[in-house]
Amino acid sequence: MPPRIQIISILICVFLVSYVFELVRRKHLSEEYSMGWLITGTLMLILSVSEGALKWVSGLVGATLFTSTLFFFGLLFLMVICLHFSIRISALTKQVRTLTQHVGILDHEKKVLERKIHQPPWQTGTSSLEQI
Repeated sequence: MPPRIQIISILICVFLVSYVFELVRRKHLSEEYSMGWLITGTLMLILSVSEGALKWVSGLVGATLFTSTLFFFGLLFLMVICLHFSIRISALTKQVRTLTQHVGILDHEKKVLERKIHQPPWQTGTSSLEQI
């Protein structure tokens, strides 16, 4: 790998790992999601620093350019992240729908109880407290 590209990829990986640590420290990113980013950044850093490991992985993948190997794994990681977030969004959408239905039912029950409380006792023959 050309030295300029190697230095740039090392800097990007170091920036990514340090930025993820900072996001976790400031509570902007949960530990659950940070692990994937930290592992990927560390593996990319190892591949950027060690030319022997990069050549071996490029041979396994069948890539002729070392930078293609780095981009391939970066793209693979982004696809996995997109799939994971799609699964999470689907589960959260289902949960929001269920919670919205429960809130609607509770709101309806609250309105029925409020009507019973505010109804004059001579219409029902009992006091407001006995109705509840």
